[in-house]
Amino acid sequence: MMKPYNPPREQRSGTKSKRKRIWLTASMVVVLGLGTVVYSLADRYLIRHVEVVVAADNTAQASSSTNVTTTAAEANANYDDWNYSSDSLNISIDKVQTGSGSDQITYYVADVVMKDASSLQAALADNSFGTNITEDTSDIAAANNAIFAINGDYYGFRDDGVIIRNGTLYRDEPVRDAMALLSDGTMKTYSETEVSSSELLAEGVTNTLSFGPILVKDGEITSDFSHVEIDKNFGNRSIQDANPRTAIGMIAPNHYVFVVVDGRQQDSRGMTLAELAQTMKDLGATEAYNLDGGGSSTMYFMGRVVNNPLGKNSERGVSDILYLKESE
Repeated sequence: MMKPYNPPREQRSGTKSKRKRIWLTASMVVVLGLGTVVYSLADRYLIRHVEVVVAADNTAQASSSTNVTTTAAEANANYDDWNYSSDSLNISIDKVQTGSGSDQITYYVADVVMKDASSLQAALADNSFGTNITEDTSDIAAANNAIFAINGDYYGFRDDGVIIRNGTLYRDEPVRDAMALLSDGTMKTYSETEVSSSELLAEGVTNTLSFGPILVKDGEITSDFSHVEIDKNFGNRSIQDANPRTAIGMIAPNHYVFVVVDGRQQDSRGMTLAELAQTMKDLGATEAYNLDGGGSSTMYFMGRVVNNPLGKNSERGVSDILYLKESE
């Protein structure tokens, strides 16, 4: 019988060393690859990227709810936990509950009449424009002496859209249907790919929000919302099912309605987009637009959060808000 061949010890040792080098090289490639993926995701969704710091004289200084009360007193306003009335601004908030059991919906409606469109403004988290810069809606509101506020479009989660805030163009990457507020107190919905940013500014647009979809246009619900896609990035999911919601609508120039819907909790399942659109139409909105929802949906009034964010009375940080204050 022929004996099996045994290579010399030196050859066996060389073969083992080669295998070890291959294994180490492959391991390093895998680790580097995973590290690159993890960093890319963190860079895209977690790491702050400040593009513009807004000049200090363009924003209000931080204040507490006591200072908000002082501002209201100076305006000779009357107010309570749900209402605010002055010569230039009227806000009335109602808590509405429909359905029962697992089909119950809780939402908040703020009816707002302004004397001047300058009462409705936008503010950025940490007074900075960029991606992954967040603060709670209530903190941004307090820092800007807001009487009332809602979350905005969370522009900082994405790097596209046409973003104009308080008359300044920060981003010009048209991609979706958007909403614009104008200096004459009106609101319009439009396609970013069909109207240029220069046209918007020339028209008197003060703020644009890029989320969607458009809910009501020219007094009519725009579609059945059977398929809606706002983002195509990592972690995106369908938004047409029942969810917490935030929406803005115009009833007439300088007459607005803001709606925040609680959801994903025992006393409120949230609203579908179709239900939200019908609600906005029933409230008299001739134009209405869906803003960022889910855990972002927050309504703030006179130093307190009105609704129940995340079903835990705990806010999620956002990149921006819309807010109301006394006109200059």
